Amino acid sequence: MSLVAFGQARSFCSPSWLSRDREQCAVECGIGLRPRMAELKRLMILRRPHSQIRTAKFEVQAGVGNTFGNLFRVTTFGESHGGGVGCIIDGCPPRLPLTEAEMQIELDRRKPGQSRITTPRKESDTCSIVSGVADGLTLGTPIAVLVPNTDQRGGDYREMAVAYRPSHADATYDFKYGVRAVQGGGRSSARETIGRVAAGAVAKKVIKLIAGTEVLAYVSRVHGVELPEGSIDHNKLTMEQIESNIVRCPDPVVAERMIEAIDAVRVKGDSVGGVVTCIARNVPRGLGSPVFDKLEAELAKALMSLPATKGFEVGSGFDGTLMTGSQHNDEFYMDESGNIRTRTNRSGGIQGGISNGETIVMNVAFKPTSTITTIQKTVTRERQETELRARGRHDPCVVPRAVPMVEAMVALVLVDQLLQQYAQCQLLPIDPVVQGSSTTAEPTPV
Repeated sequence: MSLVAFGQARSFCSPSWLSRDREQCAVECGIGLRPRMAELKRLMILRRPHSQIRTAKFEVQAGVGNTFGNLFRVTTFGESHGGGVGCIIDGCPPRLPLTEAEMQIELDRRKPGQSRITTPRKESDTCSIVSGVADGLTLGTPIAVLVPNTDQRGGDYREMAVAYRPSHADATYDFKYGVRAVQGGGRSSARETIGRVAAGAVAKKVIKLIAGTEVLAYVSRVHGVELPEGSIDHNKLTMEQIESNIVRCPDPVVAERMIEAIDAVRVKGDSVGGVVTCIARNVPRGLGSPVFDKLEAELAKALMSLPATKGFEVGSGFDGTLMTGSQHNDEFYMDESGNIRTRTNRSGGIQGGISNGETIVMNVAFKPTSTITTIQKTVTRERQETELRARGRHDPCVVPRAVPMVEAMVALVLVDQLLQQYAQCQLLPIDPVVQGSSTTAEPTPV
């Protein structure tokens, strides 16, 4: 178990009778078992008096799913209709210039009520930094960020207190916890992502300052409307292009068709899904730790933890299965500055679980919003079949507001990996031949 107090984890050591030898206890007792159950199993195996057991300090940590990262750690808190939501950021480097206004720019991109194609809930999502920053500089101590909820309508959820919304987390939260926050969906609501986006604003600043890395995402598909392959130049893509319309698609013609597709289902009380494409430019080479912490594995975990996500691709993704090796391989060459580059980027900037310095390209699939006003068949908590017409204020398509959420999670992964790379691989002098870089190279066309 771990206790988080404004980002600092205080770990409880297991009782001495639980631990003998780290390896032996893990095998015989089973890491993750409750202490009493583990002790019972140990005694059954060894059949020796307790007084004869050699003891050693041993720590068991049980993750509960609210903290992300290793060195740059983010814990989010709050429910949709509670007093507020926010995050605690631990591990941020000290002396980083940081203001609430910088966070607010990112939060304004994800807040509800932006346009007719998003939820009509009206929240300013105004953030307050309550610790970890003084005189405009980070202190290296936990940064706590709070955003109050101001436009709750708990009465909209009366029917959903009894009947489960199809494909929503209502039922599974009950299956797991035996209790849930009915109003707004509690922690399963997208309001939980406010803490992620606030933390992502800090992560974006760190990776930009240290490595010149830039993370941009945009909507590439809404239902059956999709950007033509290769139509967006990722080397020249700008935030201004993405933010030029309410659906956040950088092609204005395709954007209008996407908006029409959302409007068509919105007026019927239905919903649609889509795809968000994300790129990370100027990513340092060497990020990612094989074998279990490969960079694409960390990105997949981060992005699939977002609400409504159902798929993740990096580089060629599933399309790569239709190619031969000679078609798919990214051939190396030496550029004008003496840097090792690839002529193509089907690997999506990651090879062997490690960044290769090319642009990282990802696609994230989002399902249609599960809360719709169309009548659907379902069951109640008392296991009775019934029908439900959900009420409340919900996005007819989540992808326009998911764009800053995707950017935030990618930035959080990259800053955590950047800190780990410095800690492990750059304490000692690097090999200038294989690890050095002449200059910052232009990204390879995708």
